[in-house]
Amino acid sequence: MNRTVLMIVSFIAGVLLLPLGIYLYIAFGHPPVATADKPFPLEQPIVKIPLKARIEREMPAESPIPASDENLNAGAGIYEDKCEVCHGTHDEPSSIGKTMFPTAPQLWVKHKNNNVVGVSDDPVGETYWKVKNGVRLTGMPAYGKILSETQMWQVSLLLSKADKPLPAEAAKTVGQ
Repeated sequence: MNRTVLMIVSFIAGVLLLPLGIYLYIAFGHPPVATADKPFPLEQPIVKIPLKARIEREMPAESPIPASDENLNAGAGIYEDKCEVCHGTHDEPSSIGKTMFPTAPQLWVKHKNNNVVGVSDDPVGETYWKVKNGVRLTGMPAYGKILSETQMWQVSLLLSKADKPLPAEAAKTVGQ
């Protein structure tokens, strides 16, 4: 009987102490909450897996507007107004984007491990989804209620062409 009681008391203590310990860890400000903090172990995979699945499920297959000079130029203007501060230009990477957690990708620079520029290797529908919905736990805001559908597609088309020559007006705006 003593052994059974001891096991029950130990179980109850464990059930109560674990949440209390977690609460105290959080209440005393120990979790990484500053952008300069190292992430929790497995934080990035835990966030990326459902994000990727949701984007793949919801992203549009193709753009309803063409990648015309007019749309790319309009996209460059939108980029300059809404995106450049965090994502930089071809000539000038963003100093703000480097201090975010995770850091904001510089969308006019080649990736370190390959020759891909920004998100030019992503389907345009994926970029559109991110522009429209934003991405939690990053600094990427949702522009779905700020920009029109056409504007979101224009900037998405522009970014899909970041590795190609752009019309003169768009190239000048993004420093290409």
